[in-house]
Amino acid sequence: MAEPTTRDRAPQVRRVALYSHDTQGLGHIRRNIALAAALVAADPAPNVLLLTGAPEATALPLPPRTEVLTLPAVAKDLHGAYTARVLDAPLADVLDLRTAVMTAALLSFRPDLLVVDKVARGVGQELDGVLRVLRQALPTKVVLGLREILDDHDATRAEWHRDRTDQVLADSYDAVWVYGDPAVFDPVAEYGLGPEVAAMTSYTGYLGRGRGDGTRTRTRSQARVHPPRDPYALCLVGGGQDGFHLTHAFLRADVPEGVEAVAVSGPYMSAEHRRLLREAADANPATRLLEFVPDAVEFIAGASAVVSMAGYNSVCEVLAAGRPALLVPRVRPRLEQLVRAERLADLGLVEVLHPDRCTPAAVGDWLHRTIGVDRLPARHRVDLDGLAVVPALARDLVAGTTTHLQEAVRVAV
Repeated sequence: MAEPTTRDRAPQVRRVALYSHDTQGLGHIRRNIALAAALVAADPAPNVLLLTGAPEATALPLPPRTEVLTLPAVAKDLHGAYTARVLDAPLADVLDLRTAVMTAALLSFRPDLLVVDKVARGVGQELDGVLRVLRQALPTKVVLGLREILDDHDATRAEWHRDRTDQVLADSYDAVWVYGDPAVFDPVAEYGLGPEVAAMTSYTGYLGRGRGDGTRTRTRSQARVHPPRDPYALCLVGGGQDGFHLTHAFLRADVPEGVEAVAVSGPYMSAEHRRLLREAADANPATRLLEFVPDAVEFIAGASAVVSMAGYNSVCEVLAAGRPALLVPRVRPRLEQLVRAERLADLGLVEVLHPDRCTPAAVGDWLHRTIGVDRLPARHRVDLDGLAVVPALARDLVAGTTTHLQEAVRVAV
């Protein structure tokens, strides 16, 4: 009998849980679905449990061996305040229910690895009890996964201090993964997170290339909406909760002849705003308005140009597709999107339009200047291979070994 190899004897990632609080839009759960697909594509393929506050996640394309457990929904308003989204109950009661559901699920599922998206203690500190039970009952490795930009410096430092994140990481976490390229933005350095956090941190690169690979939609193929065959410009506003102004300007913009304007309003846009957008689309035969598409990657890949808010996932998809992009970032209640858009614009990768200057004329002018015009190559390249790096980081963390930063980050300059 052959001697087992080191890999055969090493602990393997057989079960992975990924948590996202999902109080606004679909960005967090979409990021976790991309991670799930990358992990399931690894060998051996683990079972994955997605813990999410977004019931819409069940309509998104999912990888095999992946289940979605939806938590009672919590909403965040435009000022950053949280409330129960569906239940007529105090927020504290909803958070207690979410904690109880997650604790029971994780004790039953017994994951080798838990990846928490962005908020170390969860929304309203709902993970405090969950993490305490995991530390006491299971050998689960716990990772905090961060998008590269959280907010501006002062707001991030204040939130990090208020939530005692340094102490929570020391007590309950084994690693921090930053889903970005430090050549664009290094959160450890720019936020001054300290040597203890730096020692836990690996940079994966942006979760760009390979998004959508290995996932499949649960909707019937004949019910799916596909991109137009003719040239089109695309407008994306994430979940759509605060995307009305941009979408309305896009639908009223003058587009180049022979080009269709396709806008996706998002599932969280209000009924009144959707009505106004439908009126604008009906008034312009060159436009097409969709409420939701399960596979944005397909639409981005075929677009002649993309006008988008500057959310993490949309930016990753646009950069990976190499489409010319105009980013119109959200500036309230966080400056995350503005910082991201400006950094990428400084590298010559995108153009930026401040939302206060987002008019039909400004959007139309950019479309006319961009579509059908030869573009110079970008001055810089960004590491977009994070989805290829994460499975190795997961395997090494569970096995108790280390993937060096030099191996995890491949920055092309």
